[in-house]
Amino acid sequence: MKKSVMILILVLLLACGTGSLWAQGKQEASSGNYLIGGVMYDLSNKFHTYLEEGITRFASMHEDVDVVITDCKADANLQINQVENLISKGVDAIVLTPVEPSTLPMIIAKCQSADIKLVIVNLLPNEEDIPNIDAYVGSESIDAGIMQAQWVAEALGGTGNVGILIGDLGLEVARMRTQGNKDVFAQYEGISVVREAEGKWDRARGMSIVENWLQADIDKELDAIVCNNDEMAIGASFAAKQIGREDLVIAGIDATPDALELLGSDLDVTVFQSGYGQGFGGAEAAYKLLTGQAVEKMNWIPFEIVTPDLREEYLSKWE
Repeated sequence: MKKSVMILILVLLLACGTGSLWAQGKQEASSGNYLIGGVMYDLSNKFHTYLEEGITRFASMHEDVDVVITDCKADANLQINQVENLISKGVDAIVLTPVEPSTLPMIIAKCQSADIKLVIVNLLPNEEDIPNIDAYVGSESIDAGIMQAQWVAEALGGTGNVGILIGDLGLEVARMRTQGNKDVFAQYEGISVVREAEGKWDRARGMSIVENWLQADIDKELDAIVCNNDEMAIGASFAAKQIGREDLVIAGIDATPDALELLGSDLDVTVFQSGYGQGFGGAEAAYKLLTGQAVEKMNWIPFEIVTPDLREEYLSKWE
């Protein structure tokens, strides 16, 4: 059979209002192949490009799998439209990272009506929605916050003022990573969380927030900044360098290549979350469901602490 991986670039089509250009549909897929749709959260975010790579890599390793990828650019309404278009194209399964947990029941209903398997990756659905999806592939969000904060607490010697950059307060992953941070810091009488802000996972936003913090912190000088992801941590490190606060302990999560390049200089520590592994695992779960194989409802990929001495080892994971 012909091996085909179809990666579609999202563009704005005002005439149809869907936001997607369909270069190929199932009718153009290899005869007898399974067609899996991957609905990406936002491909301008580095981490989500690794989810995409995991999905497309799985397809490239299986002669009977084709895949179409869309990018909803963190727009919940556009995500629903893209799911509808995938259904109309006749996909067999959808691998999706939800933008808004509140819209997931609508997506579930659409997939169930069309008898399409739905695998959620990376962002944990609300508890009441889990029984209605076919599988989840991700990592326990609170564990990353615990690992990250424990390392920072030890680096500070159990004393210091900490700021927390939160990803998106509406998402479980951000809330639980932050909760993990706070649970650890609460165990240290000498550590105080004196600053918190929502950085929306964004490097530029993280940089702007930390610039403001450092310029304002006269009486509560920060000793460390922990960030829900690497993009915000990189932004924090740029702000610290500009203001001459290279002494700040700065921690991220995801161990992206950009962060690893800075590890040991501008960044002190990160936590590896395998976006590639989650994307690959999501596509694998979809394939197993389609071929009648057993699949666990919840599939966990563990986090790993990454210190400067492990920099080269983890960089090699992205090669």
